[in-house]
Amino acid sequence: MLSIFRGSLARRARRAVGLCAVAGLTSLAAPVMAQPATQQITYLLPAPANLPAFAPLMLAEKKGYYAAEGLSVRWLTVQGGADVGKQLASGNGDLGGGLGDTPIVLRPNGIPIKGVALLGGRTLHQLVVRDDANIKSPADLKGKTITVLAYQDTGFYATLGVLASAGLTRNDVRIQGAGPAGVWQQVATGKAEAMVGTPEWAQNIEDAGVKVTMTSTDKYFPGMAQAILASDKTIAERPEMVRKFVRATIKSVAEIMRDPAGAAKEYCATVPGYKGKEAEIEKILTYYARNVYPGQQRLGAFDPARVTKLQDFYAQEKVIRQKSNPADLFTNQFVQ
Repeated sequence: MLSIFRGSLARRARRAVGLCAVAGLTSLAAPVMAQPATQQITYLLPAPANLPAFAPLMLAEKKGYYAAEGLSVRWLTVQGGADVGKQLASGNGDLGGGLGDTPIVLRPNGIPIKGVALLGGRTLHQLVVRDDANIKSPADLKGKTITVLAYQDTGFYATLGVLASAGLTRNDVRIQGAGPAGVWQQVATGKAEAMVGTPEWAQNIEDAGVKVTMTSTDKYFPGMAQAILASDKTIAERPEMVRKFVRATIKSVAEIMRDPAGAAKEYCATVPGYKGKEAEIEKILTYYARNVYPGQQRLGAFDPARVTKLQDFYAQEKVIRQKSNPADLFTNQFVQ
């Protein structure tokens, strides 16, 4: 009986080993469900990545929104929005940031880029003046020094627009392309009376103990907010990549609009150097949420009438030598 029992156990063991072997072969033969490959892209920034203006991008990366779309993003800083457009057209990046104005200025120069998403219905740039400079309107800027990020940046063109609203030209003022630090530091130290730049730079001036007044430049001319830019070639050849990046970014913008205070906490935990500055960042992101991002029927979409009006303004003031077909300046095909 014992020998029969032992024989039965041996047969069962051999059967089990055989089944395991078959199962192993079957699993090897079965098709493996591969994970989608991560696509690496380069995004060109017009200024350093740690500026709160880029909070939607940095938070989207931190929260894994780009990764969820199968994108791995390399951030590279260049010299202003106009330089972003030039580099994209040359194939030195996949996507980049500027203003919605940027294609209006660059396309007449043979630089084929478009806006693929507009991050807000108002304008990014603010006219920031020292309260002790007695500047009550753009007309009072005559003879004053105004700082901008760079002469290649769209903030420079926004400055020309503000001046033109008062019948002034660049020859009536001193415009300094001061870089991302000097643009606000020169105002804070009194070397300049005014600045055209982002809300966070105005906050930096106030943090330095100088009172300023900030006015959206769209009070004086029809500027636009930040835009995601792409070359015509990229749009034609890699539309799904563009769509994924736009979708992830717009999701982040919407979250900041809903809860700027919560976004500020997350941002300070994400970006080195902002720990303990939650109150300042909350103030900045709240300004964006209330004064830059609103005003679109569909978040991320360009308004053709606004684009046309702005291009007409630039042509009238001879910022551009010729106008482009508005359909060549932007596309809303990637905004859902």
